[in-house]
Formats: sequence, structure tokens, C-alpha cells
Amino acid sequence: MNQKLQIIFPNSISVTIKREDLIHAVVSGNKFRKLKYNLLQAKTENKKTLLTFGGAFSNHIAAVAFAAKENGFQSVGIIRGDELRDKIAQNPTLKFAQECGMQFEFVSREAYRLKNETAFLEDLKSKFGDFFLIPEGGTNALAIQGCQEILTDEDLEFDYICCAVGTGGTISGIINSALPHQKVLGFPALKGDFLQDEIRIFVQNKNWELITEYHFGGYGKINEDLIRFINQFYNDNQIPLDPIYTGKMVFGVIDLIQKNYFPAQSNILLIHTGGLQGIQGMNVKLKNKQLPIIAIDV
Repeated sequence: MNQKLQIIFPNSISVTIKREDLIHAVVSGNKFRKLKYNLLQAKTENKKTLLTFGGAFSNHIAAVAFAAKENGFQSVGIIRGDELRDKIAQNPTLKFAQECGMQFEFVSREAYRLKNETAFLEDLKSKFGDFFLIPEGGTNALAIQGCQEILTDEDLEFDYICCAVGTGGTISGIINSALPHQKVLGFPALKGDFLQDEIRIFVQNKNWELITEYHFGGYGKINEDLIRFINQFYNDNQIPLDPIYTGKMVFGVIDLIQKNYFPAQSNILLIHTGGLQGIQGMNVKLKNKQLPIIAIDV
């Protein structure tokens, strides 16, 4: 669903937002896209259990837990941070996932870094049986296939396609389906340039660029400027933004417009990738730090 923003920008620049967050009440945005073909493959292989990885407030963990329950799978979440073991009740994301039936395995941050190692995965198989593995963030070839369906014929008019970047799966699908006249801009939520190589694994097209100045300190980091922006954007447009991904991307796009990054009369499409479940958990952290909260009812 594309939704025009009622914002007047200089130089006749037009901005439209694609509300991928509305395609499912729980498994919203890119998580729906990434899981679509993974779930079909798990059924084809007659797997009974989905196993995946994530952090304390992971959109992916919440989405997999709900999708597993809805599709008749058991689910296991390998959670980064063994100190979270006794804090499930205080963590909205983990509490929701547990209520969906997800079984947790809490591991130290050191052990979590081994999540792609054969020995680590074999240990998990010995403990949880024959599971269908979904990577952290959901990014694999099947996820890319799903994300290639984000752009449709109604998006042919746009010059720029902008989206937030986590593990690189969503932008890879968009790059693969974008037309030659379209430039895809990714706004990483993490520090560093390593995502360039991750994305190149899945794409051949050259019509893309990562804008790395809007991570606000790194993954899960925000400040009062971003909080004010998200709250004001919601008040002005009635569109909720999450603080980890889409909020940073929209902030970045509007800042670039004000800095004359885009040519006059550019037609820009912003992809809203969902992730709104994370607002509740972020507000818990903000209250603990006595900072303003994200005043959005989702």
C-alpha cells in the first residue's frame, strides 16, 4: 500500500511511503516477506521446528515465534545475552515470543558469535532435533526471493527507492527487482561497511548505494533528536516509525532533501519495513534512562 506524504519539499521533490508494515498485524513488513518462502520450504522438507537467532528486542524473533505458531511449527530462539534468562517477563519481545510457544536458549555474546559455525549448529541439533534453520534477521536466498516482491508495477514511476538496512536481505531483494532507471538507497542501522560485501552475495545490479551517516551510534542506539523526529512525524502524518530501522531511514531521507542531495523533481519511494513491535521495548529502556519516550500507540 503506497501512501502519499503531505509534506511540501523544495524543488518539487515528491515523497511516497510504501506501508509494508500494514501487510500483516504481527508479522509485518520485511519479516513477512522474508519468512514467506522459508515457511513454504520448511513445510516441503516436513520440518516440525523452526530455529533462529536474535537479540533482546528482535523483530525477527517475535515474527518467527508468531509465524511458527500460526503455521503449526514449534520454534526455538537462540538469544544473544545469557543475562536475559531471568528477564523475560520484563522484556515485551521475549514475553510475546514465549507466549507464542517459542523455546529459548540463552547464550553469551561470545558463544553467539559462533552461530554460523558447524560445531555450534551440530550442538543445537543434538539438543533440539532436526530443525529448519532460519538465519539471524531472516536473510537467505529464500528471503531475498520474498523481498523481490516488495516492488510492484505501481512503483515504476519512482526515481529513488529508499529502505533501512539490517542484515542486507530486504535491500538485496529490492535491488534485484528495481528497474535500470531507479537508484536504490540503503540506510544501515549498524556501523561499518561490511554490509557492502553481504549485499553483493545476492545482487548483480549496480544501481544501489549505502548511506552510512544515519545509524545514530549503531544498532539499537537512538538519541533525543531521533525521538523528537519520530514523534513529530507521527503527529504530522499519522504514520508510526520504529526507532531501529525505518525511523532512521526517514530521518536520513528528509535530511538529504534539505541538503539538496536529490535532483529537482525527484520522485522518491520510502519502504516502511515494519518493526513497530520494538517501540514498546525501546520505551522501557528510555524510561530507565529518564529520556523522552516514543509517543506512538501501536
